[in-house]
Amino acid sequence: MPGAGGTEAGGGGGAFRPGKHKSIRSYVPSSPRPMMGGRRGCRARFSDPASAMTPFEQLPYRPCVGVVLVNRDGLVFIGRRAEDRNEPVDATHAWQMPQGGIDEGESPEEAALRELYEETNVRSVEPLAVAPDWFAYDLPEPIARKAWKGRYRGQMQKWVALRFTGPDSEIDVHRPGGGKHKPEFGDWRWERLGRTPGLIIPFKRPVYEKVVAAFEPVLAATR
Repeated sequence: MPGAGGTEAGGGGGAFRPGKHKSIRSYVPSSPRPMMGGRRGCRARFSDPASAMTPFEQLPYRPCVGVVLVNRDGLVFIGRRAEDRNEPVDATHAWQMPQGGIDEGESPEEAALRELYEETNVRSVEPLAVAPDWFAYDLPEPIARKAWKGRYRGQMQKWVALRFTGPDSEIDVHRPGGGKHKPEFGDWRWERLGRTPGLIIPFKRPVYEKVVAAFEPVLAATR
């Protein structure tokens, strides 16, 4: 099973096919506790007593999806994260692409569409590609012990690339999901995919480098 930051796990990928990656549990370490937590569990303040007794390296990874949203110019959406007490970060590294947990019974593609809407308000998309591998990163242990009630060591991510076909006015990070979801971002902009590793919080950088390697050829072919 993968170790710290940016390791790969399991594979299969290529074309965008909803429902293809249903078996999420096979990509996380075995554990007597459920793998699938609530999407917003990362904001919990109190640790799970059982998890607090588990050695950090034996904690499972939280199944998660990441979204590369590409506009007509081949640039990708990045959002400046709202303040998060679990992951304090400086202004330079406060930018990231949309991401979120995969719910029980969801495929990564389905989770990508849902999370994108809940974080950016965007629904006008076309499929581009799915990364062939899962990428994992560990949170620093003090943060992990507080985030997600201390149940996970980090996240195991499947990344999905989508072409944005709507107008920029469709993007609303202040009232995402039709105003039904708490904002994840305070601001946003379009950026070159290759620059995103330098804008992300450092412990996620190895994953972003793998995302760039996986999707740069896709973006180049669509320009």
